Formats: sequence, structure tokens, C-alpha cells
Amino acid sequence: MRKTLGFVLLGLAGFLVTTALLTLIYVPGQVKRTPLDVNSDTQLTGRAAYLSEPMTDVRYLSRTVADGTASDGDVIVFDNLTCLWRAAPDSTGNCPGDDESTISIATDRFATDRVTALAVNDEAYVGAGAEPKEGLINKFPFDVEQKSYQVWDGLLGRTVEAKFDGEEEINGLNTYKFLIEFTDEPAEISEGISGTFSDTKRLWIDPVTGSIIDQSEQQKRVLDSGDNALDLDVSFTDAQVQANVDAAKESGGLLRTLGLVPWIAFGLGALAALGGLFLVRGASGGSTDGSQDVSLDEITRRSRH
Repeated sequence: MRKTLGFVLLGLAGFLVTTALLTLIYVPGQVKRTPLDVNSDTQLTGRAAYLSEPMTDVRYLSRTVADGTASDGDVIVFDNLTCLWRAAPDSTGNCPGDDESTISIATDRFATDRVTALAVNDEAYVGAGAEPKEGLINKFPFDVEQKSYQVWDGLLGRTVEAKFDGEEEINGLNTYKFLIEFTDEPAEISEGISGTFSDTKRLWIDPVTGSIIDQSEQQKRVLDSGDNALDLDVSFTDAQVQANVDAAKESGGLLRTLGLVPWIAFGLGALAALGGLFLVRGASGGSTDGSQDVSLDEITRRSRH
């Protein structure tokens, strides 16, 4: 019975070690991927001066929806709507669309690698004639490093450098800060209109998932004549930041738990192997017919009685 139990434990040890190896090598690559059910609205508020208008309260919306049909195991396709309109910071409602309060509205379709978050330009995903993109677009990769990253800027039509700028805790979540900053870059500041573009953008990134937790931006677009086209200062709403923190904590907690699974399995496998070897060796060392080993002195002593 002891020997049988020992072999059972050895078999369990082999199963646990195999599970640990699979979890350590295969599972992270499957779990650390951008999910295909992304459907999010990102809300920002602030102030803006459009053309010759004075500064006024504005709201900014970025709506990002994944196209699950066009996506696959490696690449995810997004449709994005951005809208800037005049509205009080505490107002509710979505982008008014074709309305006099709307300052700008635009749509875009892009694809990214589900692991690295880098742009993918294959026509099979984005269609023919799509503007080629590079770098990161709407998130950072999983397991963010403390280094600079190249981030796509649609107005400039090229990547810009996001420099690592330290760490900061936001609502109980540790984040990595990144800074994007440039001044008076020639650009098409609106469709068919040239000028210069200056931007200071701060990003607070969850280092585990690569998601954007908070963001602030001060940009200025100037016409070739020197007149103001847009002077903008916006940041994520408090509610948006809290929602991002909650989502990052949930996703990060799951990833950290999965990261512990292989080490727990290795530990249990080692214990099972030791227990199995002890039982098998102990059973093999004992007599199988109930007899006991007796010394020569003991035999002589017994014969005298």
C-alpha cells in the first residue's frame, strides 16, 4: 500500500512540474494580449481657445472600439472617434457631432500588435489606402520598462519620443510617468491647413498592463499667418482616472496571480516527489513475507533455551 501511494505521489509530482512549465512558458504569452472586446470612452475636460474666440470650457472624447471580426490572435483592429466641443466640465452627454458647439471631430482606423502594442500596417487589417503608422498608438506594451518609447502623433504624421519621467502613485496604483514635449513643429494643423504645432503631453502608465491611467495635454496650433488656430489644455476627468485605476488593478491582480501559479506548482511538485520517493524506498527496504532479520548471537541465545 505504501509503495502504491508512493508511485501515485510521484505521478502527481510529474503532473505538477509539467503544469508549472506550461504555465511559466506558454500561458503568459496567451494572457498578456490586448483583449478583443475593447469598447471604451475616454473623457477629458479643460479649456480651449479656437481661432479668435476667447478661452472657454471644453470636453474631449476618444471612443475606441475593437473590430473583433477583422482582428485575430496576433493583431487587433480599432475604430476610433475623437471629438472636441464647447461644454461645461460637469456637463453630460456625448459628442454633439455636426453642431456649432463642435470644434473638431475625426475618425481613424488602425491596427496594433496585441502584445507589443506597436502599429501594424497590413492592408488585410486596416484596408487599402490607410495612412501608415509607427510606434505605439493607444497603449504601452505589457511589462512597461523605465525607458523612452516612440509614440505615434497623427497631426505630425510621425512618432515622437515619450521620455520616462519617474514613478507616481495614483489612487493606490503605482504608475510610470512619461513626457512628450516639442515646440513649433511644421504640421497640417487641420485638414488642408498648414502651420506649426507645439505639444506638452504627460502620460501616467500602468507598468503591468501598459494601459493609460491618466493624461494631461497642453497643445497649441498656430496658422502660418501667426494667428491662433487652437490653444488647448485638457486632462482626464477624475471619474475617468478612477475607472482606469480600478480596471488596471483588476487586470494586474489577475496577471500577478497567474505569475505565482508556476512557482506554487513547482513547490507542490517537489513536496510530492519527496513524499513519493520516501514511501517507495521505505516499502522496498522492508520484508515482503513478514519475516524479520535475526543476528547470529540471537539465534545462538535462543537455541540454548
